[in-house]
Amino acid sequence: QVQLVESGGGLVQPGGSLRLSCAASGSIFSIFVMGWYRQAPGKERELVATIGSSGSTNYGDSVKGRFTISRDNAKNTVYLQMNILKPEDTAVYYCNARGREITTMVLFDSWGQGTQVTVSS
Repeated sequence: QVQLVESGGGLVQPGGSLRLSCAASGSIFSIFVMGWYRQAPGKERELVATIGSSGSTNYGDSVKGRFTISRDNAKNTVYLQMNILKPEDTAVYYCNARGREITTMVLFDSWGQGTQVTVSS
């Protein structure tokens, strides 16, 4: 099994910055894609950003130019630098990783427990 542990959420004022981290551990052979999704109260979960093993990135329209995703393949860790935060960025942020397990070579699609980000004055 593959576990994801997120950190870095919290309360920040509008215009501020936060950095989220997510470390994957367990029976990992390779991770194809790591990413962040978010879910605000009463809304569906939406894409924030993803990054492939080669560094290719994809961002949701609402965060382009403000958020930056990066990845340390040696540590199986993904980061999300969030700048110019807005109240509408308030949500629970979930880490996701898709890859292949080392023992069975079975594909996995794992989620973290979520970390709260609140943007408010």
